[in-house]
Amino acid sequence: MKTNTIANPSPDGYMTVLDGIERKTLVYGTHTLMTEFRLQKGKTLPIHKHPHEQTGYLVKGHIILIMDGQTYDMKPGGSWSIPGNIEHGAEVLEDSIAIEVFSPVREDYIP
Repeated sequence: MKTNTIANPSPDGYMTVLDGIERKTLVYGTHTLMTEFRLQKGKTLPIHKHPHEQTGYLVKGHIILIMDGQTYDMKPGGSWSIPGNIEHGAEVLEDSIAIEVFSPVREDYIP
């Protein structure tokens, strides 16, 4: 696996995940990968799961995080940790930006 140790993203490095939800891989190493998500007000990230542990931090905005059937009201400064294979999703109440780290590295997120 190729390993980046210095982040140098292009200004237009965002990929559309779903309508109103974009992500950009910021940096990755041997064991972790960091992404920035831009989430548009009124959009929903459907419930899903994957084998990766996922930790996140809400930089701006307001989301309702749904994790393992429970809801969490997340505002700027809020953070979370989602174990692998746990169902999760989100409702976006305001335009938001979240930073998330995945372990192990999500191969499908490597640019």
